[in-house]
Amino acid sequence: MTLHESTAPGQPASIELFDDTDIRRILCVVAHPDDMEYGASAAVAEWTARGIEVDYVLLTAGEAGIRDQDPGEVGPLRAEEQRAACHLVGVSGLTILDLPDGLLEADLTTRAEIARQIRRVKPDAVLCTTWELETPWGLNHADHRATGLAVVDAIRDADNPWLFRSQRVDEGLDAWSTRWLLVTGTTPTHGVELSERSVELGIASLEAHEVYLAALPDHIPPRELITQVTRGGGEAAGVDFALGVRAIRMG
Repeated sequence: MTLHESTAPGQPASIELFDDTDIRRILCVVAHPDDMEYGASAAVAEWTARGIEVDYVLLTAGEAGIRDQDPGEVGPLRAEEQRAACHLVGVSGLTILDLPDGLLEADLTTRAEIARQIRRVKPDAVLCTTWELETPWGLNHADHRATGLAVVDAIRDADNPWLFRSQRVDEGLDAWSTRWLLVTGTTPTHGVELSERSVELGIASLEAHEVYLAALPDHIPPRELITQVTRGGGEAAGVDFALGVRAIRMG
């Protein structure tokens, strides 16, 4: 994600806690390895500790993410670091697609891939990063923007039985209605309350991207960054720690 230009998105004066008592499954869809580790993985640790099933779908392997290393070497390396990060926060379901890093588009191919994953996992909520061009830490990466927009459309696509019908016929994947879209990296409407243990696991999951972070010498240390993000969210939500999210009712 390369969130080293700044730290956390700006927090409003106050936000309410997100009520996830009826949520059983969450699907997280992001562009690259490490995109979940800038605060969201702390919420994942919280959810999995409470028995909520969480799956990750990465649209790319992040193979173009290290400037002075060959993509053929970087992709497998970053995938391995992501598997380690997932293990720390209780995620066993990791799918890495083979869309091109740096060249993602919110087109029919991307929407169909995400809709397939939604129909497969059947989540109550889908989490993604913001699709906005301008963020509190600078201009958003093209892959993040494309992924966010594609997720919004794919949630609706997955719920329409007349779209991507071959998935139903060939793969047995019926239409699925997702109730919530949770967006990180933008001005939040809600906070996901976090325990101190979940924050520590979130820090460890970002540290798991050791080789990638070593290629970013100006990157803020993971402990400093995640602590600031989660304390800021907690302050807005009236608790010690929280992940700020924009919660959008979809169905």
